Amino acid sequence: MAWLIAGIALFFGVHVLTSLPILRGRVLSRLGGGGYKGLYSLASFAGLGLIVAGMARSPFVPLWNAPEWGRHAAVWLMPVAFILVFAAYIPGNIKRATAHPMLWGVTLWALLHLLANGDLAGLLLFGGFGLYSLYAMWSQNRRGARAANSRRAVTGDIAAIVAGLVAYALLRNYHGTLFGVAV
Repeated sequence: MAWLIAGIALFFGVHVLTSLPILRGRVLSRLGGGGYKGLYSLASFAGLGLIVAGMARSPFVPLWNAPEWGRHAAVWLMPVAFILVFAAYIPGNIKRATAHPMLWGVTLWALLHLLANGDLAGLLLFGGFGLYSLYAMWSQNRRGARAANSRRAVTGDIAAIVAGLVAYALLRNYHGTLFGVAV
């Protein structure tokens, strides 16, 4: 469990640091743009590595009985989370509904996994990502992030939907191989 906690602290610590303009500015002035991006990427990947290793090593410590409907909700609503994540990177009209489609996708992913799981490691992982996503939206809104206001061709939305559904199908198929737990 210690590796998981260390990974979560490192990953989100780096991400919160970049959301604080004064601290970010200081690090940028000392390291320069390339050094800053390199250190940020290295620390983020190290945090993710610790999270993955920590989840694999964490014992199952039950905290609550996940409702059966939580698993069904995850199966049926996870495609929406994937579509939102892809919509963040594919220009389309989904960005007219929110300035943060990726963060909403991560929030939905986290909530659905909390509904389908009831253990301590899951709470730390999914709760951490969900809380950080909500914090990141709040932080970005304070800095002026706004939903797009220009209409785009619907092809971008169709591409985000297709990419999200394909990614969901692949991950659903290989979830057990990748994460040790079948959907």
